[in-house]
Amino acid sequence: MSFWKRLFRKTPRPAPDLAKTAPLDAGILGQAPPVRGVRRMVLGAAQSTGIERTHNEDALFYMIGRADGQEPLPEFGIFVVADGMGGHRSGEVASAISVRTVARKITAETIVHLFDAEPGTEAPSLQELVQEALEEANLAVVDRVPGGGTTLTVAVRLGQQITIGHVGDSRAYLITRDEAHALTRDHSLVQRLVELEQLTEEEAALHPQRNVLWNAIGQGANLKVDVFTHPVPHGGYMLVCSDGLWGTVPDNEIRKIVLGASDPQTACDQLVQAANGAGGPDNITAILIYFPAD
Repeated sequence: MSFWKRLFRKTPRPAPDLAKTAPLDAGILGQAPPVRGVRRMVLGAAQSTGIERTHNEDALFYMIGRADGQEPLPEFGIFVVADGMGGHRSGEVASAISVRTVARKITAETIVHLFDAEPGTEAPSLQELVQEALEEANLAVVDRVPGGGTTLTVAVRLGQQITIGHVGDSRAYLITRDEAHALTRDHSLVQRLVELEQLTEEEAALHPQRNVLWNAIGQGANLKVDVFTHPVPHGGYMLVCSDGLWGTVPDNEIRKIVLGASDPQTACDQLVQAANGAGGPDNITAILIYFPAD
């Protein structure tokens, strides 16, 4: 069995200030072409400290690639957003450590092996690797940042599948012409109350404890990781973002901005501007990926 096929072995998992805007450097991202007519993934990313915060506790990582020629590889990508918490800057350290840990493990144990001339030893499934990566990030934060914690949402695209790992209340969205739909489930107290039908979605959005989490990386041994796989949304978008965006800008407005922008980078810049325009109470991070139609 090839390394590629082994990765997708089925594994049972529970489904689940305008001035302060800081888009990533265009020289790094490249000039994204208009979405219409493209035949490859197009990426945008942006961050802001927000209006009310003095420093940024969010962290992000992304990598995309492809190989064409005699032995082509399908497009691949890793997209990670973490939102740190904790006093004395522990949050920004926790988010940075967790993002690096997850990115390093997934890159070393999946992406690098795509280029092997011969298949190696038996590899765990991609869902298992994502689970292990978030568990390792949890241990690293517990060890190095006592009292610190972070959310983390990672999406790994290999071939025609996207595997998502999730802890906390950063989110992965599927965005189409019809809807903006959160694929992840918030690990917050108010979301638990919604699931128990003790709060409505409208009440949860205004609840004073809406940002209180029951599950976060760095908070101990009882970590719960949601891991699941979703097909690539051809002709649609995936948004990975912190709650500084989705907690401030309504889902329908997020969808309108994404669909109305000429490319993902422009959309990310406008999403950050919208969150800051609505008060910018928190750090804001957004990674947006467009997947061309077949």
